[in-house]
Amino acid sequence: MNFGRRIGFFFLFIVGLAEVKAQQTLQPGFNLPEYLEVLRISGYINDTSITYEKPPAPLQYKLEYRSPETGLMNQWDLWLRNDQKLAVINLRGTTQDLASWLENFYSAMVPATGQLQINDSTTFTYKLAESPDATVHVGWLVGIAHMAPSIAEYIKTYRQRGVKEFIVSGFSQGGALTFLLRSWLHYQTATGQLPADIVYKTYSSAAPKPGNMQYVYDYDYITRVGWSYTVVNALDWVPETPFSLQSLKDFNEANPFINVSGALKKQPLLARWYLNHAFNSMGRITRRSQKRFQKYLGNTVYKQVKKFLPQFKAPTYAPGSNYMRAGSPIILMPDEQYKKEHIFNGKNIFLHHMPSNYYELAVRLYSK
Repeated sequence: MNFGRRIGFFFLFIVGLAEVKAQQTLQPGFNLPEYLEVLRISGYINDTSITYEKPPAPLQYKLEYRSPETGLMNQWDLWLRNDQKLAVINLRGTTQDLASWLENFYSAMVPATGQLQINDSTTFTYKLAESPDATVHVGWLVGIAHMAPSIAEYIKTYRQRGVKEFIVSGFSQGGALTFLLRSWLHYQTATGQLPADIVYKTYSSAAPKPGNMQYVYDYDYITRVGWSYTVVNALDWVPETPFSLQSLKDFNEANPFINVSGALKKQPLLARWYLNHAFNSMGRITRRSQKRFQKYLGNTVYKQVKKFLPQFKAPTYAPGSNYMRAGSPIILMPDEQYKKEHIFNGKNIFLHHMPSNYYELAVRLYSK
């Protein structure tokens, strides 16, 4: 990093430090100092898949616990604020290990309610949405299946110590995992498995898309009115993944496409033939594409996943790949200064995915 960048980054740190307000109870709404602190926590872990400039160290929190690696190289931290009233559950992003990358590529969809047999003696029963049509990314669900039970135990332990507020955070793959974890915590609370007086807030940074529209509707509803934010650098490609495909079956039941043939009966013969042919052709294309998605991103990747999780049983995949974004968006729109300082050279594909870049843009664009 050149001297100018060092000075600029130091300035951003000072601005962030100056904006740390008095410690207070969690409130709905995007809070820049609050977000910068969880971004410091997410970015301070140095065992992710790329070498990058770190944001400054956390200012108000101390690391209380780091879990062992589990599943497909998943790990989570618990950080406690200095006043011991608020904790952050931080989920690690992708590491350099093949197993961690396989978790991302294992992107067939499964129902948002069901079971995963993660080994011969353990079945993870989960609910992440009300709708039977809601589906989620199977790889990240595998990650949550390995971490969620221990996270729940720590939440209950710290609740007994008087901690009733938790921020769920993560960067990149960790950001994707935050969506599924937050959904799981909601429905665990609804069934009495977790204390009902706990308040959760979620910050998902640089996160890919976690599930289909029905899942996203559910997630955005349970975190409505300012309790979940997804922060995206507009030049970052990671939040545009996984590959997505919308078919005619992905619409709600009441739609004009459900009975195209009947709707076209009053049209002239030639128009009716042409439009029927067009809709049938589009339907065949999406069905074929969906089968390929499921074959390669489900069955084929599963064979590689099984090398790391030999007792994991392949679930029944859902027929769809209609991935959508979740959470209230906070867009980091790069300005001319940013573009001059961060130039893509054809090789630095993670250029706009750096936690330090998110930190830089968040301070510059939202501190006012």
